[in-house]
Amino acid sequence: MPAAADLPLLCPVCRNGLRFTGGARTLVCGAGHSFDAARQGYFNFLVGKGTVFEADSADMVAARFDFLSAGHYQPLADAVAGLATPALRETPAGRPLVLDAGTGTGHYLRAVLDRAAGSVPAAAIGLDISKFALRRAARLNPEALNVVGDVWQPLPVAENAVDVVTVVFAPRNPPEFARVLRPGGRLVVVTPRPGHLAEVAGPAGMLGIEPAKDERLAASLGQHFTPVEATDLDLVLDLGPRDVANLAYMGPAGHHLDRAALAALEAALPEQTAVTARFRISVFQPIR
Repeated sequence: MPAAADLPLLCPVCRNGLRFTGGARTLVCGAGHSFDAARQGYFNFLVGKGTVFEADSADMVAARFDFLSAGHYQPLADAVAGLATPALRETPAGRPLVLDAGTGTGHYLRAVLDRAAGSVPAAAIGLDISKFALRRAARLNPEALNVVGDVWQPLPVAENAVDVVTVVFAPRNPPEFARVLRPGGRLVVVTPRPGHLAEVAGPAGMLGIEPAKDERLAASLGQHFTPVEATDLDLVLDLGPRDVANLAYMGPAGHHLDRAALAALEAALPEQTAVTARFRISVFQPIR
């Protein structure tokens, strides 16, 4: 479990500060609201009505874990880490802090923490609405605070407390990201570009890339952030049938894909399929 001093947490019920007690297995605020760590090592901050969004299922998370563990997207994780770590500097308040919004299985946060460890080790919070994803993330990143929470609700983090927010294929809450970031902090966003996975997207029933996605990203962030830089990354992947099935099932389309049809597709695929992944990694800074 992470050290309490590194984590300026807010209670999701009353917004008072949270502190660890009970051997770092319980978080308690001044008003007496408490949150116990699940046996798998994460905390559940969904309160009240919880979330209206559909969380990734255990099968979807397993597909993502297997695909990412095979290293297919490791160059993307390395690129995210390379753009995030310049903003991770030790401060009088303690170690720098990373918030991975939509952390999923925690693979991208792992890359950031490993890169930061060579200079200034960072504290971290991984946030996701799927408890199945957080179970994986807590094992991969035991030094981070892994939290089940909704990115569209007020984030359980104090103002001006975070050095880097990373958002990899996940929803974005610009006002809250701007609130928690320190002046000079970085928001690192990964989005797919046109042609992303085009070789298998149709047959696998995956969702297409929305037109003018970059323009909408800039417009959604414009009131709170200014762009700093953007990097395009193309990966040519040779995928086996199971890799293609995992790729299809691990994303948003997994909520409505038919497993039987996907199994039939997997059986019909050749031994290797060449697939091109096209990413854009955009860096923003909060407007102060």
